[in-house]
Amino acid sequence: MKQLRSLSGLLDFDCAARWGSFKLAAQELHKTPAAISQQVKQLEEMVGFALFIRHPRHVTLTEKGQDLAITVSRMLGELRAKVGALQSGDEETVLRISTTHSFAIKWLVPRMHRFTKLYPELDIRLDSNDAPVNLDDDTTDVAVRYGPVSDGDPDMLFRERLIAVYSPDLLAPGQTEITLADLPNFPLLYEKTPESWLQLLNENKALKGKYDFSRGYSHWGVLAQAAVAGQGIALAAYGIAYQDILKGALRQINCKSAPFGSGYRFLVNPRKQNMPKVQRFRAWLVAEMNDMQRSLEQSA
Repeated sequence: MKQLRSLSGLLDFDCAARWGSFKLAAQELHKTPAAISQQVKQLEEMVGFALFIRHPRHVTLTEKGQDLAITVSRMLGELRAKVGALQSGDEETVLRISTTHSFAIKWLVPRMHRFTKLYPELDIRLDSNDAPVNLDDDTTDVAVRYGPVSDGDPDMLFRERLIAVYSPDLLAPGQTEITLADLPNFPLLYEKTPESWLQLLNENKALKGKYDFSRGYSHWGVLAQAAVAGQGIALAAYGIAYQDILKGALRQINCKSAPFGSGYRFLVNPRKQNMPKVQRFRAWLVAEMNDMQRSLEQSA
């Protein structure tokens, strides 16, 4: 097995892979196409397999070339981010946060001003992405992720609870609240599958009845917005609906909640867990989550 003994050619390879062309890569790197081709050829000889299939006017990656291109692109991205951070000296003043779309839109962004008021010296970079995040690189400092949680987990911020919520616009004239008995009169909104609705109905001994499970949504945030718009009664995650409940845009149906095993965890880049910016953000998050937990317990 041949060992990679030099990094020479990786920049050229990355650029040619992105463009699918030695000529366009040469323009970006201010080299000649022949120089790019030669660097790639030497890299192929070094690794022992072809990276590109050469066509008359362009090049395409081989299967192994595609795999290598993904790794090289990620590593160069991390390297550029690190160099940029060191050049600007922003390691202590820029907080890079990754979280899911729904949590960012419905929970974090509406209250982020409270954190920035406490720490105006911090520059916030928020990446809203449901994909797994690599906490071993320098593009992310902390991540808040939704998924299965267990008691005693030191990273757990909040265990979610599913609640039935509705827009006040759904109330008929003279009606003061919507109850479980009213559910057959409305579409029941759910995230991905109506299974949790069935669990809640069973918990409240209300399974008997004809229910309309015709509207499913891919994300909690979209589901909450549909409920605010009066499209039906939603079984929503409390944390995602919390802000709308506070504003009065959503009301909660008085009933038992079904057991639920998911929630939010706070994850940290292991090289940055002792940095003041990370510790301050975690402390603020915990305080905000504790306030929400108290509100949840009072409404139970």
